[in-house]
Amino acid sequence: MSFKKRIKALTFDTGGTVLDWHTGFRDAFETAGRRHGINRDWAVLANELRRRSMQAMLNLGRDAPPSYNFDGAHQFSLDAILAEEGLDVFDDEDRRTIAWDAPHSFRSWPDVRDGLARLRDRYIAVSFTLLSHRLIIDTTRRNGLMWDAILSCEGMGVYKPLPAAYTKAAAMLQLKPEECLMVACHRFDLDAARNLGFRTALINRPDEWGKAIGPQKPPPGSEPYDIELNSFLELAAFLESESLAKRKSPSAVRARSAPLDQQLLADTALIALYA
Repeated sequence: MSFKKRIKALTFDTGGTVLDWHTGFRDAFETAGRRHGINRDWAVLANELRRRSMQAMLNLGRDAPPSYNFDGAHQFSLDAILAEEGLDVFDDEDRRTIAWDAPHSFRSWPDVRDGLARLRDRYIAVSFTLLSHRLIIDTTRRNGLMWDAILSCEGMGVYKPLPAAYTKAAAMLQLKPEECLMVACHRFDLDAARNLGFRTALINRPDEWGKAIGPQKPPPGSEPYDIELNSFLELAAFLESESLAKRKSPSAVRARSAPLDQQLLADTALIALYA
């Protein structure tokens, strides 16, 4: 049986792969700053908010039931950043705008809506995400997207990249892991999924952290993913083609996986992000 015939569901990382969080946070910071006559490098603060809130979510539920969701992580991460940056002038209205209104209004990347619609014609399409249920509901409605299901780690009680998150996602779909294709721009997510038997598709998002940062280079000495492309439209064409093995995107950038601990550093701690 061919690769494509074995795949029954596509499980999509959503923050970063589907949604452009950097622009949303940056613009919200800028709006709040303008309101108070303050000018900073808001793109840097946007990235710091994302980095801290992501670190707060990864592996949540491993040692105890989660006591907050991603919306809560956005809020307490923002409060800490504003205190450290001397931006206490940002009031409750500003903080809600940045931590709630902005992420619940994130725009999807331009290729997502049409590409996702094509993919749903052939496969179950699921948002499998660290983000909260409410955030996915709001951004789905805002961007005119359609999911067959939302599998938020919030409802599972365990967060990626814990193995239980992936096994629960497959079980909830009543599928074997190898019948699921994990679609993500984050290598740590793909590596963790592959370790549990998922097939993997890397979607390059070079502007995820803003144009000034650009794409992250994959660590050396790693193996390729099953599919490596640059958009949902390319993924749709790829899966619609007669032979997965014969078709390669001319614009695809070959990225490679690495040990999970290296990927967690590269994708979330982002030690080299500001170098």
